[in-house]
Amino acid sequence: GLPQMRSTGNRATTETPGQVSHCLTWQALDLCLVTTFGELNMFMATLSEDSGISSCFSLFSLHSENALFGMGNPLLDISAVVDKDFLDKYGLKPNDQILAEDKHKAMFDEIAKKSKVEYHAGGSTQNSVKIAQWMIQTPHKVATFFGCIGTDHFGEILKQKAEEAHVDARYYQQTQEPTGTCAACITGDNRSLVANLAAANCYNKEKHLDLDGNWELVEKAKVYYIAGFFLTVSPESILKVAKHASENNKIFSLNLSAPFISQFFKEAMMKVMPYVDILFGNETEAATFAKEQGFEETDDIAEIARRAQSLPKVNKKRQRVVVFTQGKDDTVATIGEKVTMFSVLDIDQNDIVDTNGAGDAFVGGFLSELVQERPLEECIRAGHYAANVIIRRAGCTFPEKPDFP
Repeated sequence: GLPQMRSTGNRATTETPGQVSHCLTWQALDLCLVTTFGELNMFMATLSEDSGISSCFSLFSLHSENALFGMGNPLLDISAVVDKDFLDKYGLKPNDQILAEDKHKAMFDEIAKKSKVEYHAGGSTQNSVKIAQWMIQTPHKVATFFGCIGTDHFGEILKQKAEEAHVDARYYQQTQEPTGTCAACITGDNRSLVANLAAANCYNKEKHLDLDGNWELVEKAKVYYIAGFFLTVSPESILKVAKHASENNKIFSLNLSAPFISQFFKEAMMKVMPYVDILFGNETEAATFAKEQGFEETDDIAEIARRAQSLPKVNKKRQRVVVFTQGKDDTVATIGEKVTMFSVLDIDQNDIVDTNGAGDAFVGGFLSELVQERPLEECIRAGHYAANVIIRRAGCTFPEKPDFP
């Protein structure tokens, strides 16, 4: 007889008839090779409740290519072990994070010539969609990413690394600025990070986002995520995507990203906020946001989440969800009218290697479940898992496959 398909988490296996009851045969599957959530839901509605097919099919992952859309500042992460003389030469501290100045420009080429240099596709939003794709595994290119790079060697490496991560990266390439980079200068257990945004600051809405072929990818997505950092580059691009999501009852998410975004890009942020369905941030960013918004109890993370949730919103069909992480302390999330605390996974302090990518990883894990229409609790659980994996490694890197049940 025909083999039958059984869902096992995010994967499907085949079994012969009689081994499993009420599961979908390949013949039945052939009737529903659908490409959109809407078509799938219509198909599901036609199935009788007692057929058993409906309950089995609901276990299948609902993600498809380009279902998740991210836009932000792409950086090529360059990591290498250096010595104290190298740090001194460029005036760097062993454990620090700074933006590159003119005196640092030659450093990126020098560090690239080190014997054991590693390259990774980086930048906050690109990190998150990359991790979401890693969590999902297949199909490839569930995640789309837009951002600006240069027409240089580092740009070619970045494209290669995005491809290796199975992200559908559609970069806007220009010749004025080189590809953005972030050098991780490693000495012992310390990492001195130097970021040169360069081309990442040059994203052009009219020359990229507005092009028909690119906008079609935006329209194809079901879930959108943009880090607040991109408010400093192209707020008009964020607004166009956010409005599209709102008008089509899709999910648009934004990250507070850093305290200075709430402080110095408040006007741009609050133009986008009415379209935000999910707001991410950490406790420090949340406190600054609350202060800038004039919230009274800025030291109560749950109250800040509640106030942020109640800010004006255009799409009334979706109640805003606010998710604030707090490092090793509980994650705070608004679920309906309640504010709920979620415990993070335990980890021995000796196993923590690098916490820099934890926030990006949490969002990536969260999005991987969200794009599959999983419950909020599952999204947060996946976020905690991804962050727990990433902080055990240097940089925002991960093993070949996740072990997320």
